[in-house]
Amino acid sequence: MNIKNLSATIFIFSFIACNNNKHQSDASGTFEVDEVVVSSEATGKILSLNIREGDTISKGEIVGEIDTINLALQKQQIEASIQSLDEKTINVAPQVDLLKKQLAVQQSQLQNLLHEKKRFENLLNQDAATGKQVDDINAKADLAKKQIAVTQQQINVQRNNISTQNKSIMSEKNPLEKNVAQINEQIKKSNIVNPVSGTVITKYAEAGELTTTGKALYSIADLSEMTLRAYVSETQLSQIKSNQNVKVLIDNGNDGYKEMNGIITWISDKAEFTPKTIQTKDERANLVYAIKIKVKNDGYLKIGMYGEVNFKSP
Repeated sequence: MNIKNLSATIFIFSFIACNNNKHQSDASGTFEVDEVVVSSEATGKILSLNIREGDTISKGEIVGEIDTINLALQKQQIEASIQSLDEKTINVAPQVDLLKKQLAVQQSQLQNLLHEKKRFENLLNQDAATGKQVDDINAKADLAKKQIAVTQQQINVQRNNISTQNKSIMSEKNPLEKNVAQINEQIKKSNIVNPVSGTVITKYAEAGELTTTGKALYSIADLSEMTLRAYVSETQLSQIKSNQNVKVLIDNGNDGYKEMNGIITWISDKAEFTPKTIQTKDERANLVYAIKIKVKNDGYLKIGMYGEVNFKSP
């Protein structure tokens, strides 16, 4: 066999092999992941952001910090205002104690008068005292009772007045305390806490930069499981269903294809025009349906990697 015939033979076998590989797949697409974009929850200078693209970090891990000096100053100012309000409040105890001592003296005087009244009444029965003396004692006792009533009323009024004044002052304190609680929450949010376990995909900010609330800092995704977004024609819809096991084929270079197991997790209910980068089994189909296939990643799969799928169960 001459070289020309040998080249032709190799071309024919290569063509047949390509066609055979092509027929192995029913659809194709690219791998993607559900990325979580972590944004800043505070405004200020980024003091630290200890992550690099490709790092694997755990959920709840503190990966950075945002400067909170302005928040700390605001908190100190509000706490000083609260302290000044506390100093304005009136302690009712000293004034009430003074009135209580006065009340005790009046009650003691009343007891003495009642004792004298009884003694004069006994003397009157023995004709050793006059009726006027008894009347005078009764008048003094009645006056003492009225004085006691007035003092008791003064105690109640004093308590009510001071309580009203203190409530007015404390009504200004409650909003200030809520402001302090809000600032404490903002200070807490100055710690950059990673929300999900995964691998850092893209880092958008660096230490030393200024950030604002809502500004993206980095994106992270769980790469242990990836999604192959593929497209099928309308005629292929009858071949697939949700939770169906399929075979996923990844180009493995000279070694052929790497086979992996996948599960169809989503089938679009709306048709769309075929993406330019996608080939379907029926290349004449203008409208296709997107599907998602979950594949366990053993470390081989990468974002954007091309993959093919065979709907026959692996």
